[in-house]
Amino acid sequence: MDSPWEEDPRADYAPEADWAKLSNEFTNSGYREGIIAGKESALQEGFDAGFAHVGVPIGRDLGSMRGVISAISSFLSSKSQEHSTTLLTTAREISSSLAGVRFSDIVPPDQEAEQHAREHLDANDDLVGQSEELLQKREMEGLEDMLQRLTAGSASTSSQGRPTREDVVRLKEGILNLSGQLGLDITP
Repeated sequence: MDSPWEEDPRADYAPEADWAKLSNEFTNSGYREGIIAGKESALQEGFDAGFAHVGVPIGRDLGSMRGVISAISSFLSSKSQEHSTTLLTTAREISSSLAGVRFSDIVPPDQEAEQHAREHLDANDDLVGQSEELLQKREMEGLEDMLQRLTAGSASTSSQGRPTREDVVRLKEGILNLSGQLGLDITP
């Protein structure tokens, strides 16, 4: 009865094999779910930290600067003095420059994320350090740049390249200087 064609070879073995297979599948499934939960937890912690320590402060500062220079421009537009014309031109230049600043221009690079991406890329990748998401983002930013160049009065930013954090600091100093000349105590 040791024939491989026998109808019921080792009938007592079948339930044990099913149990082992089922146990193995549940173990693997639990392991995968644990890995996913761990990744999600780490991802959420990273997002929370980045949002609180990078995204919100930079976004708030940039938004505040845009709001202050907009208010100054509106104030100067309502005045009809010659003195105001020069200040209004300065305010509009600052406003135009701030309009061209993107969050991605001034956010500090995430060294840890970049290192992690480099570690997980294949050695054969042509675009080292650039994920598909990053490539799509850069393509969209290229389209935004093209649209901005088509907009009147924005040729200065396209010839100088993208703004930097240092440019934003200079713009903030310009706002403070302008508000000081107007006798305003404004902190952007």
